Amino acid sequence: MSKSASTDRLSRLDRLTALLKAEAFVTADAAAAELGVSLRTVRRDLGILRERGLPIDADRGRGGGIRLDRRWGIGRVALDYGEAVDLLISLAIAEQMRSPLFMASLKSVRRQLVASFAPTMRARVENVKRRILVAQPASVAVLGNFSSASPTIVRSLHQAFLAQERLAIGYRDERAKLTEREIEPQLLLLNFPVWYVVGWDHLRDAPRTFRCDRIERAKSMGEVFRLRPIEVFAEALAGVLAAVA
Repeated sequence: MSKSASTDRLSRLDRLTALLKAEAFVTADAAAAELGVSLRTVRRDLGILRERGLPIDADRGRGGGIRLDRRWGIGRVALDYGEAVDLLISLAIAEQMRSPLFMASLKSVRRQLVASFAPTMRARVENVKRRILVAQPASVAVLGNFSSASPTIVRSLHQAFLAQERLAIGYRDERAKLTEREIEPQLLLLNFPVWYVVGWDHLRDAPRTFRCDRIERAKSMGEVFRLRPIEVFAEALAGVLAAVA
């Protein structure tokens, strides 16, 4: 088979797979028309997809058709490190918030996702999960002056947190005073919907807590920091938790 013919077949197999995923039920004739090939070619391609593990059901006889097994899941999803962290943290947060909807499946979904990761990825994700804390929802007083953080700032914070890089920020405190800080984003704390960065503040040379929506500028300094024991931040965390109790 020529390289061109091989490429055409691979492209056709991808299109046939996409068609089966998109449609609950499709006839072989309709698939052949969609792909611009003969019925015989479609049947041969279906055989190849079955050999690759795609669970395809077929109804025989007049009017019969093809479809994916109804029990078929999404299969292996290729996620990069940041995406894997985001997805698993989101599921863990949903579990901890104990939403009455969809709770029955969250733990099972999270376990299956974790099991699908390579051991090295799994270890990295679990390490990050330990650095994210979820407490009670924010108080009415805190919500009174809360606003969503800038997407640009969120991206910079996200990158620095995952990469363990020092972050230069412009921070406006509760008295509206703006200061320039260099911080290590060691932990994240959620008092829904308010996020806090719990870190080491090099200006104060001490642990401090920063509300994300009060960060006006954020830029990674590209300097990697080491994680400090969580006990170092106990006092800073206690101050935030007391404010939402």
